[in-house]
Amino acid sequence: MATNFNPEHSEGPVAKAIEQQTAKLPSDLFLWAALGSMATSATLKILKKDKTALFVGQWAAPFLLLGLYNKLVKLEGSD
Repeated sequence: MATNFNPEHSEGPVAKAIEQQTAKLPSDLFLWAALGSMATSATLKILKKDKTALFVGQWAAPFLLLGLYNKLVKLEGSD
């Protein structure tokens, strides 16, 4: 377990509740969501819907970051 560099700090009730619920999600869900957004973006680009394709394609990075956060919470815990 990681060392708590600020032992006086603890997570608030909202953060704890969110982390308890998201920890139930499989980590690969976020990877599939990112891949799905890239595939959807490519399809929209082929259909000449450039602005919508760009919008949907930008979802991939946040999905991957959420997956990383989810994995860290599972491995290290929230406090």
